[in-house]
Amino acid sequence: MSQIDYAAMTDQQLKQYFLEHRNDKAALQAYLDRRNQRSKVVITTIDDPDFDQKIQAAIEQQISKSL
Repeated sequence: MSQIDYAAMTDQQLKQYFLEHRNDKAALQAYLDRRNQRSKVVITTIDDPDFDQKIQAAIEQQISKSL
């Protein structure tokens, strides 16, 4: 069996590969490592007076990205 180059895969390709090869623990680890390397964006804080509007805007932005 040939060695899989997870680093050469895009995020979507790696995710799809893992979904098709759920027993491949190295693929899962590569996917989780990649996800954990991303910066975490703080949208708002619980005491922010514009909390609802910021959450709604973030949701709409994610929806528009997926279209």
